[in-house]
Amino acid sequence: MATFPTHTPETAPEAARPILAGAKAGWGFVPNLHAKLAEAPVTLEAYGHLFDAFGKTSLTPAEQQVAYLTVSAIHECEYCVSGHSVLAQGAGLDAATIEALREGGRLADAKLEALRAYTAALVNLRGRVPPRVLQDFLDAGYTSRQALEVLVAVAAKTISNYANHLTGTPLDGFMAKTAWVAPSRRARAAA
Repeated sequence: MATFPTHTPETAPEAARPILAGAKAGWGFVPNLHAKLAEAPVTLEAYGHLFDAFGKTSLTPAEQQVAYLTVSAIHECEYCVSGHSVLAQGAGLDAATIEALREGGRLADAKLEALRAYTAALVNLRGRVPPRVLQDFLDAGYTSRQALEVLVAVAAKTISNYANHLTGTPLDGFMAKTAWVAPSRRARAAA
């Protein structure tokens, strides 16, 4: 079985070193996701650009976290669901909304629910969103621009979610209180 190193700014391939240094400066540490992605500097760079780009969309920070948590829960990424649960709290989402996102449930806030349903359809149906789901998204107050902006979250989380599955990325310390176990792993543990 292949193993993937967990790099530091000193051990990473040369092209990844400044990116890891920037992550350390921004977060105060190098997140394990970045440390794993550093093995392939172009992948680390692509993820960083997408993550930064989604932060510049017209969606609010809370709405961005709804999209990120929706994608990550569908992909069953324990690392990203745990991490984005913390970021969602920081963006102002309440505990009930975060829990519903973690478990694939409906949201009480109608506008955020339209965003969650639209994002889920994008992922589950590979972009073939039913007209009714798109119309519900637009009727909730979102725009066609935002419908396309959500694609950036899907792309960013697809890279990170799949990389975490592939490399077995361990949780960072700040995620301890929001650790999440994927439903498929819960089912196996219960059997």
